[in-house]
Amino acid sequence: LLILSAPLGAHQAFSAEFEANATVKIEGHITKVELINPHAWIHISVKRPDGKVEDWMVEGGTPNTLQRRGITRDTIKVGTVIKVQGYRSKDGSLRANGRDITFPDGRTLFMGSSGTGAPQDGRDPTEPPKH
Repeated sequence: LLILSAPLGAHQAFSAEFEANATVKIEGHITKVELINPHAWIHISVKRPDGKVEDWMVEGGTPNTLQRRGITRDTIKVGTVIKVQGYRSKDGSLRANGRDITFPDGRTLFMGSSGTGAPQDGRDPTEPPKH
């Protein structure tokens, strides 16, 4: 029974790891892509205004969900410069829960995982409408 319950405990809710009131906007080139369950990770090298380079990890939805939204291995290739808007990690590390990803051609796609408790703002096409 303990072995079967271990993977369930590994899946954390948004509020356990990320701060809904601490939005972040980053821009940089992709250094690594992990399309793994339960959440995909995009690693981004971000050059700060002072010249220092920060290596960010941005969490997205499941690989299957991202693929349905147009985010695939072909659209998030290593070296591609992207902009990401999302929510900063509570522990202050260089991790974020991604909300929107903008590509060099100007396309913006939703990459979030609001089903885990992330703020609902109407941008997630799977969100039920607010009444």
